[in-house]
Amino acid sequence: MTADWIAVATTKDLARRRKLRVEVNGVAIALFQADGQVYALADTCIHQERSLFKGTMLHGRVICPGHQWAFELDDGYEESQDRYQPTYPVRVDADTIYLNPTPRVGTSAPAETEAEG
Repeated sequence: MTADWIAVATTKDLARRRKLRVEVNGVAIALFQADGQVYALADTCIHQERSLFKGTMLHGRVICPGHQWAFELDDGYEESQDRYQPTYPVRVDADTIYLNPTPRVGTSAPAETEAEG
C-alpha cells in the first residue's frame, strides 16, 4: 500500500451489519458492504447533514434517514435531486479495508479486491 491508503477496518468489522462508521483525519466516513464490494461515502448527508451510517441499504443504495434521498453506493449519485454525495476510493487487501482519504464527487469506481498472498 502507498502512503495514500489508510487501513480503516477489517472485513470482519463490516460483516455483521454490512455498514460501519469510521473517522479518517477527523472526517466521518460510512463504509457499506453490498454484493461482495466495499463502498465508502462521506457520512454526513449533503442535504440535511444526517448520518448516512444510520440509513438503510436497499438495492445498491443507501437511504438517508432525513428526507430519504437514495444515494448510489458506487458513485454517490442521487437521481431525484441530480446531486452527488462524496465517495472515497476503497481497497480490500486480504481482510483489511483501506481507504484513500481524498474524496471523489461524481465519479464511479467500485472497490478493488486484491488476492491474499
